[in-house]
Amino acid sequence: MHQALRSRTVFRPAAGAPAAPGPRPHPRHVRSLIDADALRVLHRAARVLLADLPDLTDRLVAALQDQEPAYRAAVTSDPAAIWQEVHRSLRHSVSSLIDPRGSRDAARRCSWKIGATRAEQGLPLDALLHAFRLGGSLVWQGLIEETCRTAPEDVRLLVHIAADVWNFVDEHCTLVADAYRQVERQLAWRRENRLRVLAGALLDGASRIADLPETAQALDLPEEGRYVVVAVTAGCPSDAAGARAAHGRGRRVYWHTGVEVDYGIVLLGEDESEIEGADEGGSGRGSGGRNAGSPAPTSAVPPASGSARTGVGTAVSGLAAVGDARRLADIALDMCPRTGGAIRLTEHLPAALVVSTPDLGTALVERVLGPLGGLEPADEAVLLDTLATWLACDGSAQRAGERLYCHRNTVLNRLRRYEQLTGRSLSRPADLVEISLALTARGLRTR
Repeated sequence: MHQALRSRTVFRPAAGAPAAPGPRPHPRHVRSLIDADALRVLHRAARVLLADLPDLTDRLVAALQDQEPAYRAAVTSDPAAIWQEVHRSLRHSVSSLIDPRGSRDAARRCSWKIGATRAEQGLPLDALLHAFRLGGSLVWQGLIEETCRTAPEDVRLLVHIAADVWNFVDEHCTLVADAYRQVERQLAWRRENRLRVLAGALLDGASRIADLPETAQALDLPEEGRYVVVAVTAGCPSDAAGARAAHGRGRRVYWHTGVEVDYGIVLLGEDESEIEGADEGGSGRGSGGRNAGSPAPTSAVPPASGSARTGVGTAVSGLAAVGDARRLADIALDMCPRTGGAIRLTEHLPAALVVSTPDLGTALVERVLGPLGGLEPADEAVLLDTLATWLACDGSAQRAGERLYCHRNTVLNRLRRYEQLTGRSLSRPADLVEISLALTARGLRTR
């Protein structure tokens, strides 16, 4: 309490106005005498409380045990520490009734420290504020009881300082709450930061074996289990959030937010070998973005959020292997069309081989498709598109012609021309494998 003695305004009529009817107000010096008497009564009772502070402390600790379940557990676990804390807080509070100026700063520091300490220990804020109000009630009750015992006629004077006592209690409740919330924010930031560090190390494959139990507990994921990592990126935050929701729905998942890519560590069920239905709408196999001469990924399925690109890696066993799963998810993400879509790596393993070794992919394109570089660009594009469409139609010239709006013989003539220019044979399995991989590498490179 800053000042127990308050100035009070005395009503005075305006100049020339008629006097107000009724009794005249008491003179100012009479009110001051009443305030001085109230302070004298307050100080006398407060000194008695201060001298009998251990008993007051016992009473407050007992009240906390009886009325506040959260404190009941704290008192049971460490009664000496609770008693000392209550005793110290009451001593500063009662001393502030006697000497507000001399005791104010120490009382504030005491309350702040209690709020910070209890936040670190996880005591609910409501329980802490309840404890301070119980303490204020007990002190006020003690002042009245002591005054009734020694000078009953002076009890009426305590009414004049009641507001100051309760303002003091309110001030310190605010202090405690401010300290509690500040420490709570700091603790939350530390927990979040520690969680990010643990998850980041896991995704980078840099986690120590000794850290895995802590990481599993922090991420609320079992150390042993089958996991898939999902990589999501999008230009619009809402699109990224939609893709994250679509791929994590119904599963235990931890999302690690990165600068450009978000990674989801997804726990698979016992009967799951991978994430199915990543397109959010059934089997829905679409063509994705298509380049001339490159077969479209068969599961580049647009997710619920159009601009999001999503790569789903293959399953791994245990949290220790999540770093490998993240690298596989990155490969799948690199294969996604720039316009948006979702790629499951298990459906594009040959293409993944090319993406994961770009130098070899470039060499393969030069070896298998390089001889076409001497043609006119339009002529080269027609041959490559025909070749890619024929492969996508499982080697059917009839179906390829229907897709390309030309006769099947035209398709066969173009394929024979490719064989003549490159020296490759489309009837030889080894050549077909190389041609298919070369077309994939070229398509990924020209996206």
